[in-house]
Amino acid sequence: MSTQQKTFNELISGDEPVLVDFFATWCGPCQMMQPILMDTAKQVGDKVKIIKVDVDKNQLAASNFQVRGVPTLILFQRGKVLWRQSGVVPAHQLVNVINENLLKVV
Repeated sequence: MSTQQKTFNELISGDEPVLVDFFATWCGPCQMMQPILMDTAKQVGDKVKIIKVDVDKNQLAASNFQVRGVPTLILFQRGKVLWRQSGVVPAHQLVNVINENLLKVV
């Protein structure tokens, strides 16, 4: 197992919720997600960690979670998928998804 993969697994397996944006540099909709993710991060603060995973550089991680299209967003906590959606997701919807799932877990 590569160090990079182990680090990814460690990140998504912790108590802290992690929103993963599986993206590709050549993907137009993925580029649209960047400001949305920044806005989401401002709104949710430290409730969730947001990370970006380039599917071309991290094919194993993308394959492990059956990421077929980009962008694909997956919310993890303790290694479990709480929510996932492909395509551009507006910031207000991401904030709602994060808040709803945090309430379920607590």
